[in-house]
Parts: sequence; C-alpha cells; structure tokens
Amino acid sequence: MIDVGVRILVVDDNEDNRYTLTRRLQREGWTDVAAAENGREALDRVAQERFDLILLDIMMPEVNGYEVLRHLKSDPATRDIPVLMISALSEFESVVRCIELGAEDYLPKPFNPALLRARVGACLEKKRLHDQEKSYIEEIERQRSRAETLLHAILPAQAVDELERCQSVTPRRHDNVVVLFADVVGFTAYCDLLAPEEIVANLHVFATAFEDNAAEHGLEKIKTVGDGLLATAGLLLPNADPVMASIECAASTIASARRLPIPWDVRVGIHVGPVVAGVVGRQKFSFDIWGDTVNVAARLAAYGTNASINVSAAVWETVKTRIKAVPLGPIPIKGKGDLEAYQIILGD
Repeated sequence: MIDVGVRILVVDDNEDNRYTLTRRLQREGWTDVAAAENGREALDRVAQERFDLILLDIMMPEVNGYEVLRHLKSDPATRDIPVLMISALSEFESVVRCIELGAEDYLPKPFNPALLRARVGACLEKKRLHDQEKSYIEEIERQRSRAETLLHAILPAQAVDELERCQSVTPRRHDNVVVLFADVVGFTAYCDLLAPEEIVANLHVFATAFEDNAAEHGLEKIKTVGDGLLATAGLLLPNADPVMASIECAASTIASARRLPIPWDVRVGIHVGPVVAGVVGRQKFSFDIWGDTVNVAARLAAYGTNASINVSAAVWETVKTRIKAVPLGPIPIKGKGDLEAYQIILGD
C-alpha cells in the first residue's frame, strides 16, 4: 500500500533521467515527487523541506553524489533520510563506496519498474519503522522524565539518586538534625465552619508558601500531615546555621499564614537531635523521619493557643546570644515528661 504522505526527491543532472524516474514513481503511486538538477540544489531543498527518501545520482557537476551523501549523513537533521543511489552498471564500485558512506541501496540504470518499486518500497518501509522506533524512544524518555520529576517531588534529591543507583534507600541515623513542625491553630474549627473547597485551597497556598520558605532558608520539607508541616535542617543538605535558619523559616511561615486568603495563626515547634530517616512504601514512596526529636518538635508545636515559635532548651542554647525568648518553664511532653522550653519573641 502506497503512503500518500511520502515525499521523494530525485537528484540527477540529466533531464531525461529526472523526468523518466519522476514519472515512473508517480505511476507507481508516489505522487509527491520533487526534482533537483544538481547536488547544490538538492542540499538547498533538503535544508528547507521534508523528504522521506532521496534518489541520488553519483556523477554530477559542481557537487557530486559523494559530497551530497557525505553532507547528508554528517548532519543530525538529515542523516536519517534514506538515500537510494542512481547508478549505471559501470559505476558499481562507486555504489559500494556510497553504501559505505551511508547510502541505503542503489538503483541501476536503465530503471526496471519492478526493481524500482521494490527498492523504493523497502527504503520507505525501513524509514517508517525507524521513525516509529524513534517516536517510541522519545515517548519512553518523556515518561521516564515525568516519572523522575514526580519522584523528585516526593523524595529528596539524595534519596532519588540512591534509589536510581541501588533500587532502594538504606535507612540511616542522622545526628544533630534540626526538626521543625508547624501546625494551624484551630484547624478543626475551620473545617467545621468553611466549605471544603475553601479549606483545601487555603491549605494549598499555605503548604506552597512553606515549601518556598523552607527552600529559601536551606531547609528540606519532609511532608505534610493534615494541617501539619514537617521540615528539617542539616539532614541531607548542608546548612551552616541550621538552628537560626529554622527559626527564620518559622517566622516567615507565620507571616505567610497571616497573608493567606483566609488568615491563619500557626504554631511552630523546633527541636534538635538524632533522627532515623528512610523511604517506606512500595507503590507510593514516602521519605520520612522518626525518633524522639520529631515527637518533641510536634509536641512543642501543639503548645499554646496563639501563633508562636516554641523551641527546646537544646535549640535555645545554640542561639540565646542572638535572639530573644521568654521561658515557658517545664512543659509536659508526652512520653518524655516535663521539658524546659522557650518561646521566641517575634519582631513586629
């Protein structure tokens, strides 16, 4: 079956040959046939138009068939166009040279209709299969890139790299990690009073702002849990001043929440210590952290009824000469008893 969308270029300096070959191709059903009377014209046309097959004479003035072929095969834009050499029987050695240069096949003069149809058809079928394979490869690459983008949206870059290299991520213990936990004051009451669309839209803006704040201050957002947001400093990415960076991120997060379409107050808890980090899940990957450091940060975030940044004594000890805070006294932490805590004094 002839593909009516096929475009063929006949290149021959002999007008009779061009006419005969063009008419023969059209009679065989390939109606979109263009002609060039020399190699230079052929290169100009190929640079400006799309062709699926080129029938190329060897001996031509100015730019001969060898030079045209060499140019076509050296250019990434044209090297996949199949080239069928037009040759006299006396040019057999030249045909061999052309095939070594990348020509697909040859067509002897005078033209035999059956051989013409067979060789042109074979070249076009090979081109079709090549284009189809290229399309499949491009689609696979698009899907791979999309999957990698989604994976990077779920996991930290270091975890993605290890997962791609080893097909798994080894759980590890990390010391001196600053854990920041933020939650919305009175979120349950908002859910009861507002439409679901309003709640989700506001929460989306809040989570997006938190991600931006975390990235700006060198923190890594770990996950969103309901209205709670978890981030770390000094876990996978280096941070020269992780405690202060976390406090500044917390202040920015509180300010961002107050600028939401529906303004919210946010409480933040910050603690520093060891955590265990790893990836769980098989169909839905999740990078997470565990340990007392996480639990203490979450309990600190739950303390009080107003927007605040509550930090543990370990956190306060590292920044007490640089910022102001008020002691909260020993506060009860589930599973830990009473712990000393401080509330950072926020600027105006």
